[in-house]
Amino acid sequence: MTLAITEQLTAAGRAIEHDSFAIIDAEAGPHAYSAEQWPLVRRMIHANADFDFNGLTAFHPDAITAGIRAIRQGGTPIVADVEMICVGLSRPRLAHFGLSAHHYIADPDVIAAAQAEGTTRAVQAMRKAQRLGILEGAIVGIGNAPTALLELIRLIQNEGVRPALVLGMPVGFVAAAESKALLMQLTEVPWIAIQGRKGGSTLVVAALHALLALAEAQAQAA
Repeated sequence: MTLAITEQLTAAGRAIEHDSFAIIDAEAGPHAYSAEQWPLVRRMIHANADFDFNGLTAFHPDAITAGIRAIRQGGTPIVADVEMICVGLSRPRLAHFGLSAHHYIADPDVIAAAQAEGTTRAVQAMRKAQRLGILEGAIVGIGNAPTALLELIRLIQNEGVRPALVLGMPVGFVAAAESKALLMQLTEVPWIAIQGRKGGSTLVVAALHALLALAEAQAQAA
């Protein structure tokens, strides 16, 4: 049997992951998510051992379809608010679909612009991604900076930017819940969000890995 690229590389690793998922399924019990949405929620629970994401995770109706389509078409950029997301993504899994991960928050021009304009680096990083033309059709993952999500929403609403999918999961106490509430009001683009203060880069990575697994399963079934 050919090993799926989105699976663990060793039999022991696969057994632990599959057993973990079985435990989560058993302890979570009945839920309101669809058969396509649940693997993503389950993987986020697995990443944090926090069952609150069963309920806190919200989906635009087209989110899963849009994410799988963007992955399977190949060449889709993944734009992250912080380096941690890019580092956490599996390189073999990205390479399998010809995907590339990008972040700009540490770029000298981004830092200089944030200092000059009195904004955050996260805001300027989103603006740089837009100037580079990389946001259009991208999967955008935001797990750390609410200001990045607020700027992305502004770009979508005011400047017509159209990512393929937005993963809005910033964690924190200042504008985190509010930025995600605004995202969940958007109709222009598909999104996946975590309601409230909880979130984090690890959850964005988990969600992306779940989408990669769904994309691979769909490709194998075709």
